[in-house]
Amino acid sequence: MTQTIAPRVRTVVLLLLAAACALLAGAGPASAHAAVTGSDPAQGAVVDKAPARISLTFSEQVALSDDSLRVLDPEGKRVDAGEPSGVGGTTYAVRLHSGLPDGTYTVAYQVVSADSHPVAGAYTFSIGAPSKTSASVSGQTADDGVVGWLYRLGRYVSYAGFIVLAGGAAFVLACWPRGSGVRPVQRFVVSGWLALTAATLALLLLRGSFTGSGKVADVFDLSLLGQVLQTKTGAALVSRLLLLAAAALFIAVLFGAYDKREDPQEKRDLTFGLAIGGVVVAAGLAASWAMSEHASVGLQAGIAMPVDVLHLLAVAAWLGGLGALLVALYRAPADAPVDASAVRRFSHVAFGSVLALIATGTYQSWRQLGSWSAFTGTRYGQLLLAKIALVAILVGVAWISRRWTGRLTETVPASAEREKARVGAGADASVGAGADASVGAGADASEVAAGNAEPDVTGDDQTGTDTQADADTGDHPDPEPAGTERAAQLARQRAAQDAARQKRLRDADPNRFGLRRSVLAEAGIAVVLLAVTTVLTQTEPGRTEEEAKAATSSSASTSPDTGASGALTLNMPFDTGGEDGKGIVTVDLDPARVGDNEMHVYVERPNGRAFDIPEVKVDFTLKAKDIGPLPVVPDHLATGHWSANGVQIPMAGDWKVDVTVRTSDIDEVTVSKNAQIG
Repeated sequence: MTQTIAPRVRTVVLLLLAAACALLAGAGPASAHAAVTGSDPAQGAVVDKAPARISLTFSEQVALSDDSLRVLDPEGKRVDAGEPSGVGGTTYAVRLHSGLPDGTYTVAYQVVSADSHPVAGAYTFSIGAPSKTSASVSGQTADDGVVGWLYRLGRYVSYAGFIVLAGGAAFVLACWPRGSGVRPVQRFVVSGWLALTAATLALLLLRGSFTGSGKVADVFDLSLLGQVLQTKTGAALVSRLLLLAAAALFIAVLFGAYDKREDPQEKRDLTFGLAIGGVVVAAGLAASWAMSEHASVGLQAGIAMPVDVLHLLAVAAWLGGLGALLVALYRAPADAPVDASAVRRFSHVAFGSVLALIATGTYQSWRQLGSWSAFTGTRYGQLLLAKIALVAILVGVAWISRRWTGRLTETVPASAEREKARVGAGADASVGAGADASVGAGADASEVAAGNAEPDVTGDDQTGTDTQADADTGDHPDPEPAGTERAAQLARQRAAQDAARQKRLRDADPNRFGLRRSVLAEAGIAVVLLAVTTVLTQTEPGRTEEEAKAATSSSASTSPDTGASGALTLNMPFDTGGEDGKGIVTVDLDPARVGDNEMHVYVERPNGRAFDIPEVKVDFTLKAKDIGPLPVVPDHLATGHWSANGVQIPMAGDWKVDVTVRTSDIDEVTVSKNAQIG
């Protein structure tokens, strides 16, 4: 029965692995970890005269390049002058050419946030009046193509490589020192080092294109590589490569001199030295992530970075050790199986790692989310909930593994002993029969040779001498080559029998078999968990997302009935019925609160061009309180633009805004819309 369960478990693990790959492949572009919280001119604003510069304010500090801030006129031509620069805090600006004509301008930005993730976007503002624009910024998101996908894959491989390298080495040192001489375990740890090294080199090459153009051709651009090396992320990747060189020396000693030590005292001393060196190298590798990503910016960065290092080390000790245990259970030879004491020691290490993960993960969740609503209201919170669910499932399966560990014994079960005795007897019989046959054949041949060589006492002496000489020269074939071939054949038979015996011995213990199944299930869940974690590190933290939403909603509102105080914009199409009588009238009221307000009215043709008409009037009515209509006659400022200051709103409520538009001496219409003001 157990032999039918194992393939099912493997199938489930393969399905989980496929799900992890699908999660990485289907993950969207890396979300911005710095958000735009303000701009001047504001998004969608219409200004009377051309500004001398445009500025953007982010939620955290960002890194700029020559093309980080671009301003395009309605024809798509750049009108920014000089390089962008910081003007204080988290605000950055770029100067504009003087004498810009009226029309709609596009501001495109592409920067790198302080936690190393690219941030790109665009918005528009208008000078004088809105107009059509041919500016295109479709190429701004550089992380949604092949380079972006490769970069995300490289991050996943680098995390996996670190976990395998650090966790596998820790398993050997802390739980199973004899594993340093087991070839499958050696290959497991070395594969982690190779994966992390290759992924780090790939990330270093991809970084310039990932944060810039997104073109595959730019991956090997040495000038971009030089720019990357001057950034915080580039320094972190180079530091990681240097630490990997030290890790290579650590692996060489662990699987070389350490494995060959026979003296117990020398081995203990070397174990202590390797443990200290290994912790230092592993902590340094973990710090290469902490110093350049989420933990390095935002709230309590000085505390968050050490906590992040501890979190990564706990993940490696648990999941990396789990992988090493899985390899040992499935691939270790029968004459050197992983013993129950090693499994129990790893169980204690895993339990301690889970406690560390709970403590550090709780702090990180509070720091990145900031509120309970962010769990469900932001993508980061939703991914974090998925991660918590996977960790809970993983802990549940680990509890099952602990039960199997408790049942595991050092002794071989009776069935395995019987199998071993049966195989041994079969091997002895085969060897005995072969030996008897060989010896018998050799004896017969000797006897025949001796008979032929016996002298004929009744014959001539010369003849007897000749016969003895013939026997000495050996007219019959030499039996030695046949004996050598037979010995080689017997050796191959014994090797095959030993291999079959080892497999039967390995699978004979039902407790060990149950442990193998549960550990395999843990490993499969860990693969998906690592994929979710990788996507999580590329997602905008919930705290930042909510702060950006709050800043956006407080600066402007395009919805007339949101009920929030702030700038209010109402768009109302009209048709006076006469020739050239169709258009759109827009009313902007700022700050849309009780008391004084500033009002702007814009009139456009259906094609978006500014539309000058003879007259525009606005009335405010609060029917619930029988207030109004309160008339406002704005002043004409420019083509299609009217303005009025000191517009009084006496109380908050659902106000009806009536706009009367006259396009000729006789063509006039009044359009209305309700809005919550105050």
